[in-house]
Amino acid sequence: MPKLPRSVFFLLIITALFHLAVNTFWNLSELWRNSLHLGLLGAVGFLIYPVRKGVSPQSRTQSVGYWIWQVLPALLVMGTSVYLILFENALHDRAEIPLLPDLIAAGVAVTFTLELNRRTTGWVMPILAIIFSGYVLLWGRYLEGGLYFRGFTLTRFLYRMFFTDEGLFGTIASISSTYVFMFVLFAAFLQRSGATHFILTVAQRLLGRTPGGAGFVAVLASGLMGTISGSAIANTVSTGSITIPLMRKAGFKPAFAAGVETAASTGGQLMPPIMGAGAFIMAEWTGLPYARIIAVSVLPALLYFASVAFAVHQQARKNGLQLLADEPTPNQSWSAILREGLTFLLPFGLLIGLLIAGFTPTLAAGVAIVAVVISSWGTREHRMGVGAIQEALALGSRNMVVTGLLLLAAGIIVGCLAMSGLSITFSQELLSWAGGQLPWALLLVAIASLVLGMGLPVTAAYLMLVILAAPALEEMGLSLLTAHLIVFWLSQDANVTPPVCLAAFAAAGIAGASPMKTGVQSWKIAKGLYLVPILFAYTPLIEGTLGEQLWVFVLALPGLYAITASLSGYLFTPLKVWGRALALLLGMGMLWPNWVIQVGAFVVITGWAVSVQQNKPKT
Repeated sequence: MPKLPRSVFFLLIITALFHLAVNTFWNLSELWRNSLHLGLLGAVGFLIYPVRKGVSPQSRTQSVGYWIWQVLPALLVMGTSVYLILFENALHDRAEIPLLPDLIAAGVAVTFTLELNRRTTGWVMPILAIIFSGYVLLWGRYLEGGLYFRGFTLTRFLYRMFFTDEGLFGTIASISSTYVFMFVLFAAFLQRSGATHFILTVAQRLLGRTPGGAGFVAVLASGLMGTISGSAIANTVSTGSITIPLMRKAGFKPAFAAGVETAASTGGQLMPPIMGAGAFIMAEWTGLPYARIIAVSVLPALLYFASVAFAVHQQARKNGLQLLADEPTPNQSWSAILREGLTFLLPFGLLIGLLIAGFTPTLAAGVAIVAVVISSWGTREHRMGVGAIQEALALGSRNMVVTGLLLLAAGIIVGCLAMSGLSITFSQELLSWAGGQLPWALLLVAIASLVLGMGLPVTAAYLMLVILAAPALEEMGLSLLTAHLIVFWLSQDANVTPPVCLAAFAAAGIAGASPMKTGVQSWKIAKGLYLVPILFAYTPLIEGTLGEQLWVFVLALPGLYAITASLSGYLFTPLKVWGRALALLLGMGMLWPNWVIQVGAFVVITGWAVSVQQNKPKT
């Protein structure tokens, strides 16, 4: 973590300790918790992120501008939280006739939340929030038909945004201040305890000495890393700094190596048990048990990572890549590796056990954090003392600043949708545009996710789509869980699809490759993001019995292999155009929800493989 002023470092620690307390043993009201969540993250955000980029924290702390544009706003945003807590009862008594100080506090909170998002993630979220707020306040009354909305006064708008659970401090803020914060903090403790090193060691030991093994190491390491981080960009820069050079050394081209890391890192948000912030939002939004969501997500996540591994395998075979004699692979015994990795394995196993046993995710995360510290005392290199614990607390809070502020700003948009009923209108329009046909609806959702993802992080894109599109998918006969999982998966494509794909750009920088070429490669490799949701919609992969789910899973594997081969141009042998077309048709046949077609396609592709092997020249 970059060096910060000592006062900011301690504020980060206080922020983490506050969230640990209110999510484990301190019974604080939801409104107080969420308002202090904004106040603490907002204060930290203003102190870390300047008005304009390019100025380091150390060089600006003594300037007048620092006190005016960073310290003063930090105090003001914290003051709005204190104001809400001190005058909560009076605010309820005043109903929707607030006093001028009430309106000032509400205006500061809303405005500063948008300014913090501008400083941390750019203009897209603030502009979206302004557009939706403008619809509620002003221009909705000038529209016709189902989009007409007579509007709110500014007083009523600010009151409902700040003093009720419809805006800043509603459901989204609760998710941010509980599930999301606790698991981001848990990930920070795991990283500080050496989890990243352990994951890479295990991946290299398992797969590093196979032909093209560096690519498989990237897939496995990113999948394991995703179970704790849930962030595609974080995965890319942490594991990619090691796996991308390994892939290049093994003979993979720079853009392909970066594309593999990007696609694999994107899958980290699909891998249980954490699955990024979106999974917690899904659990809260649907009311479904988190354990059920992660249980049905295991097989789909394995399908996705298998599709990425298939691309690596085919590329290695196509280009005749072999194991490099000096490719680094850990020489430690498994017992030594596992002893070193107990810091990671024991808390992680404890977390999964508590979730399965029915404990709340926040309590499970809190216990797992303590377990990380205790288990680290049994190691030599990663023993966590007071200093290391402070660093992990500060790292967790800092990692949460962008996500937390983003979710709070999303609460403004959600509040506007709730006040105006626009989400229901949009869902009805989506049904109309799709003509009631599920394939067209899925295509529209995929396009919308891509457009939103060009300017929004994945969590925000998912949140917007799930409000607007999931009800329409349910109207077409999909279950609640299936509709949300489809939207969740399609929201991930922004990481890998040009022209704006931040995870791919990060990988390109490590590989020294063209960002756009990397984006194209990552999109081709991550085709599972589009294919697996089709299985959600048309097969019992999500809502079927275990036997039905396994049947779909088993036949989907060769189907994905064939589709991957169509894109790579290699299926047991180099493919010409007609071969690519046939591989694509056979792959889609094995995904088709008809067992006769599935078995027929499987028989054809198996016969093809046997024929190719028999006709290969003897060496």
